[in-house]
Amino acid sequence: MNFLSLFVLIPLLMLGGLYLAKGIKAIRGVMVAGSTALLILSIVLTFLYLGERQAGATAEMLFRADTVWYAPLHISYSVGVDGISVAMLLLSAVIVFTGTFASWKLQPLTKEYFLWFALLSMGVFGFFISIDLFTMFMFYEIALIPMYLLIGVWGSGRKEYAAMKLTLMLMGGSAFLLIGILGIFFGAGGTTMNILEIARLHNIPFAQQCIWFPLTFLGFGVLGALFPFHTWSPDGHASAPTAVSMLHAGVLMKLGGYGCFRIAMYLMPEAANELSWIFLILTGISVVYGAFSACVQTDLKYINAYSSVSHCGLVLFAILMMNQTAATGAVLQMLSHGLMTALFFALIGMIYGRTHTRDVRELNGLMKVMPFLSVCYVIAGLANLGLPGLSGFVAEMTIFVGSFQNFDVFHRTLTIIACSSIVITAVYILRLVGKILYGTCTNKHHLALTDATWDERFAVICLIICVAGLGMAPFWVSHMIGESVLPVVSHLIP
Repeated sequence: MNFLSLFVLIPLLMLGGLYLAKGIKAIRGVMVAGSTALLILSIVLTFLYLGERQAGATAEMLFRADTVWYAPLHISYSVGVDGISVAMLLLSAVIVFTGTFASWKLQPLTKEYFLWFALLSMGVFGFFISIDLFTMFMFYEIALIPMYLLIGVWGSGRKEYAAMKLTLMLMGGSAFLLIGILGIFFGAGGTTMNILEIARLHNIPFAQQCIWFPLTFLGFGVLGALFPFHTWSPDGHASAPTAVSMLHAGVLMKLGGYGCFRIAMYLMPEAANELSWIFLILTGISVVYGAFSACVQTDLKYINAYSSVSHCGLVLFAILMMNQTAATGAVLQMLSHGLMTALFFALIGMIYGRTHTRDVRELNGLMKVMPFLSVCYVIAGLANLGLPGLSGFVAEMTIFVGSFQNFDVFHRTLTIIACSSIVITAVYILRLVGKILYGTCTNKHHLALTDATWDERFAVICLIICVAGLGMAPFWVSHMIGESVLPVVSHLIP
């Protein structure tokens, strides 16, 4: 069996183990064992990949395997990874691992919750290892479907409304995506669904590219919170349980940026060059609008959700700049945002579990009653606003430096506008930290609150280590990513 297939097999085994598990301890044991195995597997894959590259491996994708599923339509189970895929798999494994501990005390229907959580994880991992259009779309749908139940059953607030809105909008994006994928397949001659082979043939007519590129980019862009299709994101995040918010914002939204880069941009470069200005304007709006919207929110989850719209907008913005530096920054931003937004949502869930409110106006002086969680929240905020030494600074600097390498007035003007989001982000983060953490605790019930438990501390510390590690030692990651974005970017240069 191919090594990469373990990323799909382990979640399948987790599903079987959860089905057979009796009692809360057995359920937790299955999740810890499975998520730990995925984390170890992703770390081993990273070292193996780096070793292969240092040994002189020149193939665009490593550890490849191809098995025919349905010959009449040229559908195959085709897997392979490059530096971008390896980075996304590592991110996914970290979020699934920490999300397991963030859900340690979840009630009720614990087994059912973790069953859907494991199924969502399988879809995410399968998506990142796929290099076949049909296989990728299949895992994409597997990752989306569990969100409806995870939010609708275990969520809070207007959970049914949020679950339905999220599902309908993402399924609408999937409809665009399916049409785009079929257009790519038949436009390339209808002989293969392998992404690498379609890119090598490079035979999709320009007129067809101009039809399928917008549909494909929009299909993935909906999941990447592309303006004006972003409205599902704040409602979905606000209603989702903690670990689901972590996985959704930390990993699931990255499927959008990854798909835009791997399929829309890579397979239809002429249309990307011709039509990118339209989506650059939309992503620029996402970046600034998301940051301004976060400033006026009073719910902690809504603040982080709109912040995610802004930061995920930066990912698509950098991809559309079509140069190696900006594209490397886009992948670094996916990693950075995935880690720090998972940290944010984990902390918000822990604060809400104690105070039973997410309203900023009702929270103050938390530093005195829960110092560990408060300090961690400050670290997450500093990463979000781009403090040097943390992951946000590395990613955003790479994006803006790469974007400014385009010398025309249009691209540089949009880059300057996007840069303003840094200032806006600093405003709402610093104001938020000052309001809820410092000052006098005026709510007498909050004075009796407890700090983080061992499972919460473990999850949070793991995420902080990753955020700081990426910020202080980004070069091995950026080098691995930079080598892998080059084949895609070379297709985009007219």
